[in-house]
Amino acid sequence: MSELAHHLLIPDWPAPAGVRACVTTRSGGVSLPPYDSFNLGDHVGDAPDAVAENRRRLTAEFGIQPAWLKQVHGVVVADANPAVIAEADASWTATPGIACTVMTADCLPALFCDRAGTRVAAAHAGWRGLANGVLEATVDRLSVEPNDVMVWLGPAIGPQAFEVGAEVREAFVTVHPETATAFVPGAQPGKFIADIYKLARIRLAAHGVTAVYGGGECTVSDPRFYSYRRTPHGGRFASLIWLDPR
Repeated sequence: MSELAHHLLIPDWPAPAGVRACVTTRSGGVSLPPYDSFNLGDHVGDAPDAVAENRRRLTAEFGIQPAWLKQVHGVVVADANPAVIAEADASWTATPGIACTVMTADCLPALFCDRAGTRVAAAHAGWRGLANGVLEATVDRLSVEPNDVMVWLGPAIGPQAFEVGAEVREAFVTVHPETATAFVPGAQPGKFIADIYKLARIRLAAHGVTAVYGGGECTVSDPRFYSYRRTPHGGRFASLIWLDPR
């Protein structure tokens, strides 16, 4: 096992045998502080050669081709293409060896596959993307029945740390009233503590997806992961899913 492999988080979910996935952590790379050490974001001020080496190690570890995105907190779902950096917040593929890849540091990464193990997808969901339907758009792009879709929710800001304003709560509750249960009043007037995992599960269930796993990590409190709220000038970790080319 390589040094990098020791630091990876492997999703625990009943995905089909040919579906592979992993989440990177802060460890196993060459980036210097404050990006130490396995930063994969090329837009946060880290040395380009360090990011390139970290990405090379990730590619070599699994023999895959990550399809990186320029994430913009939208709902566009691109065809995963390692040769094109699409401006999108999700991607999908049915081609073995191409890894749908999203980068986060508190936002919610969601990994998708169909029960037959023939197609996969990854989505980046901050609160705006989540409220505007990026998860639902990703499900639709897989072109299978929602009850044939499985989702794993990766490390994100936990329900004790995600303080938001009333406008965020309103954005969800006006569309799905049941999401009110995902918000509790905060310490300050007009503030709420949001459970991003519960919001994702409610939205997915309303779209017909009930096979949802994961959702037990908190990037703010777990130092294994980058967290924008904890360290604004830090790096990004990646969540990847692919079909095994073997």
